[in-house]
Amino acid sequence: MNATWYEAAGAGSAAGIVVVVGGLVIAAVLVWAVRLGIRVEQGESRTPRGGEHPTLPESGPVHEVRQRREPAEVPRAEETGRRLTPHELGSSGSRRSEDQTRPRWDGGSAGSFGSGGSGGG
Repeated sequence: MNATWYEAAGAGSAAGIVVVVGGLVIAAVLVWAVRLGIRVEQGESRTPRGGEHPTLPESGPVHEVRQRREPAEVPRAEETGRRLTPHELGSSGSRRSEDQTRPRWDGGSAGSFGSGGSGGG
């Protein structure tokens, strides 16, 4: 046998060793990740059992309350003589409107689409 064949065999075994060692490193990292996940899961609180879930109140489910609100009026600069600063405005609260009827679309309008034209053509 010649020396070239020995050099090729030696180079091939070195590459094989690198592949095996790399595979062992990847396997070790995966095992470590699984153990870490198990440890983190054990530290979390357990899920509630059937009788531990929240229950409905005696009066039944709570429903949404619909009401129309009016914004609080902000005085204009012409009325006060100067512009208000943000801290003078206070909270942007609102009050209950006197008119609680539900707003309806006008007969000739297109709602939120288009320019409000007839839509026919």
